Amino acid sequence: MLNSITDVKGLKVGHASDYKGYTGCTVILCEGGATCGIDIRGSASGTRQVDALSMNHIVEHVHAILLSGGSSFGLDAATGVMRYLEEKGIGFDVGPAKIPIAPTAVIFDIFFGDPKARPTPELGYEACLNARDTVEEGSIGVGTGAAVGKIFEISRAMKGGVGTSSIVLPDGLVVASLVVVNAFGDIIDNVTGKIIAGARVAPDSLEFANTVESIKKGAVKKQFGLVNTTLGVVATNAKFSKKEVTKVAQMAQGGLIKTISPVHTTFDGDLVFALATGEFEADLNLVGVLGEFVIAEAIKRAVKKADGFGILPAFKDSTKGWKTA
Repeated sequence: MLNSITDVKGLKVGHASDYKGYTGCTVILCEGGATCGIDIRGSASGTRQVDALSMNHIVEHVHAILLSGGSSFGLDAATGVMRYLEEKGIGFDVGPAKIPIAPTAVIFDIFFGDPKARPTPELGYEACLNARDTVEEGSIGVGTGAAVGKIFEISRAMKGGVGTSSIVLPDGLVVASLVVVNAFGDIIDNVTGKIIAGARVAPDSLEFANTVESIKKGAVKKQFGLVNTTLGVVATNAKFSKKEVTKVAQMAQGGLIKTISPVHTTFDGDLVFALATGEFEADLNLVGVLGEFVIAEAIKRAVKKADGFGILPAFKDSTKGWKTA
């Protein structure tokens, strides 16, 4: 097992990164189709084609999930994913054509890098070409420009990124996740209760300001901006209906609640997709509980693997003498 979302058979992950503009996108390909649900908790989400996930929608399966930087501009990267799938003859069969179903969600990362840089259709296509079983983590793909702890804006934030995790039970049930962490709040180790990445007391310090305590003392983020968002995907080889897999997404949100503080704010577009490939009969509540666990683990891995590129400190940076570039 790879301890990644690709431990669910039939799933592959591809990253494409722009290291000049510091943005990128990450695709999860499920070319054989998967039942999909979504749960949106943040107030500033940006999405495309998620209407297909409604229980009243005729479409039964998705063929990819795309997570992209660039805010709403980054939704264009989905065009590249659609083109890749169409070339392979994958999609919802409407007779003369097959229409790929590739729900997409974005993070706002343009304060970290070049505000004019954003994932293009070409970058989305490249991510598909790069899709494989082994999943790189940290500041890559959609996590390239991700940051966390932004109550005092980007200069006192820390680096976020992409993380993945899985759990495999003896009977063959697999529940796994992939998350990009670009949160307004701090990242908490849910085992120790300690902050592991977040807002800092000064631009040249790694001492945590503690966002919740700062808010209690009167700190207020006045400028509105879609500067945050944590996007999660939980996947399983279980067999579920749209209604059931949507419940998995809802339960998996507990992983965000346990590791991000504060979470689901008006500055976040937090959401969780859930995928079920339909190979295994399983209890819905069991999968939901495991979904929460792997989401929390992926969030912690995302910040622990992150690279600040000399612009922001990351979890792995030493506290001795760190200065912004």
